[in-house]
Amino acid sequence: MAVSKQKKVEIFNELVEKFKSAESIGFSSTNALSVDDFAKLRASLREVGSTYTLAKKTIIVKAIKEARDIEINLSDLEGQIWVVCSNEDAVAGLGKVNDFMKAINKDADKMEWALSIFEGELKDKEETKVIASMPSRETLLGRLVGSMKSPISGMARFFDAAAKELESTGKEKAGELEGKKEETSEEEAK
Repeated sequence: MAVSKQKKVEIFNELVEKFKSAESIGFSSTNALSVDDFAKLRASLREVGSTYTLAKKTIIVKAIKEARDIEINLSDLEGQIWVVCSNEDAVAGLGKVNDFMKAINKDADKMEWALSIFEGELKDKEETKVIASMPSRETLLGRLVGSMKSPISGMARFFDAAAKELESTGKEKAGELEGKKEETSEEEAK
């Protein structure tokens, strides 16, 4: 179905706005996915504040030039070009698409990365795969909080165990427990 010139202008303007506000932009090529697959992918991308859009290669190239002043070449790519724009976390949207690719490419290569724009720089296919496999900002922050909380949790467990031991022995001070342990060890030595 032919797209009218007015519709192409609307798509172009929409892409320019998406590209300007995106933290990162990934391009993938495909020609063998179902509508249901794309619906599932789009739903998972909404969870992380990302979008997935299909457009003609020439419109994408012109929109990237307009929005980011970066020249890309998509003419040698086969199939349809899909664009993922990560708006909140630069890696999260790319990661969701990467996970989706791994799931659907088990039998055959239905979808693959073409290139991306990350931190204002054009990245090739291999660099895009590496970036897309990195954990999201949210995951990294969770890991950081967990590692910071671990020593505090250990100390809390220690104090809780010491308090229970004080209660079970009827002592009021930890120093009284140490004296008991020394007496016990002296008695065991005899």
